[in-house]
Amino acid sequence: MQYNPIEAYGAIGDGNTVALVGRDGSIDWCPLPHVESPSVFAAVLDADRGGRFAARPTGSFESVQRYRDRTNVLETAFRTADGAATVTDFMPVAEAADAEDPPPAVYRRVDCEDGPFEIEIEFDPRFDYARDVPEIEPTADGVAARGDDERAVLSSGLSLEPASDGHGASGTTTLEDGETRWLVLSYGEGIPLEPSRHRETLAGTVDYWRAWTHDCDEGTCPVGGRWHDLAVRSSLVLKLLIHRESGAVCAAPTTSLPEDLGGVRNWDYRYNWIRDAAFTVRALSELDHLEEARSYFELCLDHCRRHDPAEMPPVYGLHGGSDLEERVLDHLEGYRGSAPVRIGNAARDQHQLDVYGELILAIYESVRYGEPVTADDWTVVCDLVDYVCDGWDEPDAGIWEMRTDGEDFVYSKVMCWTAIDRGIKLAEAADGVSAPLERWRTARDDVREAILEQGFSESENSFVRSFGDEDTLDSANLLVPVVGFLPPDDDRVRGTIDATLDRLATDDGLVRRYEGDDGLPGADSPFVVSSFWLVTALALSGRTDEARDRLESVLEYASPLGLLGEAVDPESGEQRGNYPQAYSHIGLLNGALYLADATGSSDASTAPLGSDGADGIDSSEEIVRQSSDNE
Repeated sequence: MQYNPIEAYGAIGDGNTVALVGRDGSIDWCPLPHVESPSVFAAVLDADRGGRFAARPTGSFESVQRYRDRTNVLETAFRTADGAATVTDFMPVAEAADAEDPPPAVYRRVDCEDGPFEIEIEFDPRFDYARDVPEIEPTADGVAARGDDERAVLSSGLSLEPASDGHGASGTTTLEDGETRWLVLSYGEGIPLEPSRHRETLAGTVDYWRAWTHDCDEGTCPVGGRWHDLAVRSSLVLKLLIHRESGAVCAAPTTSLPEDLGGVRNWDYRYNWIRDAAFTVRALSELDHLEEARSYFELCLDHCRRHDPAEMPPVYGLHGGSDLEERVLDHLEGYRGSAPVRIGNAARDQHQLDVYGELILAIYESVRYGEPVTADDWTVVCDLVDYVCDGWDEPDAGIWEMRTDGEDFVYSKVMCWTAIDRGIKLAEAADGVSAPLERWRTARDDVREAILEQGFSESENSFVRSFGDEDTLDSANLLVPVVGFLPPDDDRVRGTIDATLDRLATDDGLVRRYEGDDGLPGADSPFVVSSFWLVTALALSGRTDEARDRLESVLEYASPLGLLGEAVDPESGEQRGNYPQAYSHIGLLNGALYLADATGSSDASTAPLGSDGADGIDSSEEIVRQSSDNE
């Protein structure tokens, strides 16, 4: 069987998990009950063995997908030579469910607009990443799949026939003009087929998303004008990826979609990376999603409390666990033959110095948006800053999680400077807190001096990848002005932008991550978030026409639904990597915010992160509570 292009998928979810639905009507990825759980459908990773749940015309067809306005409710419209029908896919959130404690479920409503219309149903679940092929048994409303320890039930009112090889069940049905049929997949216990209740569940789900979605007058919106709809879609993607119980943001809902087609750069991204923190807080806060921003702030603080600074993992599970042992599923061929398929992520055991800066910056940004920290949490913040003061000069794996020996990555050192700098600013703005400010200021000066002396190449007029490099570039250094290490009009910032444009950027808006060896075979495709970092750096530097042109060029690579993966194949223009990717959508939101601010079309406060003045901390407000909430 063939594979869909990655951009031919839409995403639906319920705050616990996410499913990918292809333009061909096939659900080809769905882990249950949580996004980091083993898959029930994984045809995107093996078209023959992975399992799928399809609802599509029996003959040849054309199709187009769209989301219902300001929702994560997906519609796939089919047209054949004889008729037309639309499949509406959604997963009810708890607030819209028609039961007190409903099982995880996918609802599929098939509406015939021009009949007769014959549709084929293929129900072929494969539990535990297709290692457990279930038995199919009939139920009152349809069929159930029973595995070793799992059960999935499809209520359809149809007589689906088990396949002769025992793999799933299928059948066809013909709909007339105006006829509707419901297909309700549930995990665990079954959901009875009750169309009137299902309609209420759909209406409640639509209402939930629209009540949550950023809604404003485009004239006063932080991201108004031509990028408004894409910004709204990006915020809806982030909401899909925010775990409703913990507030953690999974980097992407998939595993092992390749960065390099046919290569080995295939990773499991269904976990929470600390480095997303500060930019996530800013994007959510600027779009008035303060509850989610607050939840993420609390999550960052909790992460600090639970780990000694020297042992803090850079990535962890959405429920807080850190057992992410990386394993290979060698029975799956991988997307379009891109093996290996991995679950878990060995980055959990890496030493990544930049995450301390991102974590302290997220706390600082949250305080800037009005969140105080407790006295107990201030002690934890001090411990983190003290650790960075002692360990900033160690080599690490860096933001790109290199699988080589550690290096003195310039961006890691910049984020160490950021951690110390924001710790100082928090202490200076708060009343009655204790901090070794003299020691911190000395360390901040030492880090700054080392970066400027060892991390900047005079010959290239640019910051480089690592200390000692003379000519190897890294797109992460575009964030130097964003975190306030140097002002945007500094010649060294301008030089780094120009070098990036000359050596890492393509003519069509994309940016590669870095130059040099990364310990892996194969090519590194241009990275979407790096492309948005260039937009941000250009906007901050006053080069708004260039920023606008590059933003619009990058957005050309978004899927028809406005979704972005991790990378883009420079030859085909197809999306690569796990999809949809939180970091890419965060990059879009922040890039658009900075550009809107630079052109005077926004009220957003998007000066460099943590800058003084209007965007700094108001020292008249309570910053550090003098007792914890449970005292």
